[in-house]
Amino acid sequence: MTDIISIDSITSRIYHIRGLKVMIDRDLAELYCVTTKALKQAVRRNINRFPEDFMFELTFKEESFLRSQIVTLEGKGKHSKYLAMAFTEQGVAMLSTVLNSERAIQVNIQISDWKKTSDYANLYPASPDAGRA
Repeated sequence: MTDIISIDSITSRIYHIRGLKVMIDRDLAELYCVTTKALKQAVRRNINRFPEDFMFELTFKEESFLRSQIVTLEGKGKHSKYLAMAFTEQGVAMLSTVLNSERAIQVNIQISDWKKTSDYANLYPASPDAGRA
């Protein structure tokens, strides 16, 4: 399979929040080639598929910290009026089913393959502090 996203593109979008390795809605939307609004709508329409260990909404404090770490955030996402959603590994897998697009499936497969073949657990150990992995 040809890589549709780079490994660096995956690793640079993994954060430690609440002691979990997560990816944020706006980063996943970019990888899946959908708008953040469309991604959030799909999640809300299928909220029963996203228990708290799959997805959670950031607190205002977590969002502020994350925004301070992402200095390149520009445009509409710079001052979003909605708190970001954070997705665990299981939540990322579930996203591909609710987005129901070939791109979402391929991105999810690539992320899963990368985790299997890399030293993911040692490369990104869990941390109690929020921040980039």
